[in-house]
Amino acid sequence: MSKIAIITDTDSSLPVEIAEKYQIALVPIPIQFGDKTYITGKDIDDEKLFKMIDAKKALPTTSAPSPTAFQRAFQEAFDKGADKIICICCSSKVSMIHDSATLAARTFTDKKISVIDSKQLCLAQGFQAIIAAEMASSGFGMDEILARLDDLGNRIYVYGALPTLKYLAMGGRVGKLAAGFADTLDIKPILTSLDGKLELLEKVRTWKNARSRLLELARECTAGKTVERLALIHVNNPKGAAQLGDMLAELFSLPEDVITAEFTPGLSVHTGSGVIGFVILTDK
Repeated sequence: MSKIAIITDTDSSLPVEIAEKYQIALVPIPIQFGDKTYITGKDIDDEKLFKMIDAKKALPTTSAPSPTAFQRAFQEAFDKGADKIICICCSSKVSMIHDSATLAARTFTDKKISVIDSKQLCLAQGFQAIIAAEMASSGFGMDEILARLDDLGNRIYVYGALPTLKYLAMGGRVGKLAAGFADTLDIKPILTSLDGKLELLEKVRTWKNARSRLLELARECTAGKTVERLALIHVNNPKGAAQLGDMLAELFSLPEDVITAEFTPGLSVHTGSGVIGFVILTDK
């Protein structure tokens, strides 16, 4: 039977223990502070990231893993006995990761490697990797797995709330003056994944109202549907994520194995600390 390895990048927000459980290889996102590079999942996480940001009063830069990083991951998978690889990448609308993985795959001229643009990020991408890994371990072929992944697009929902615009202002995504007014007026942005990008959906007043709005959005996207998978995401706010999970449990039956995960530095640097949100996969 063909052995298919599943590989993804750390913008999938998959916790290491979950990746290990499903035997998913993670290619890490580099974080650059000045002339020093930190590797997501190895020597930097969300907590360390924002301690450094607050100390330096500046944001780092991020970049896609190099083709060489993907070459190493592909070769390691083949060395472990895989004869095919599915590599699921962060949305090409927000990163060059897909291009980097594609370049790496072209160097394996005698091997079958499918590099997939997830058109998602965070656990919306991570769920695709998990489902691919489950199917691969159950004996499904590559074409069947790819068809299933293609079917997931309209059934995945991502929403989050930001407690402050401070970090968006540091990154130039909003003006510092506007961010200052917004924080003074207690305005909280609501984010969503739209057309492969993390977009500002709307703004609401107060953190309480922001959490209530997340619940309304969860109710809307699950109306008449069954929730197959749920992930709670956060940036340095596990308590807030847990509270959000408790509130979602009042709306619908939670699936087994709800994942709680950090956003991870490659993504959280673009939002800021304190974020909470959810990723939902429905049955239709």
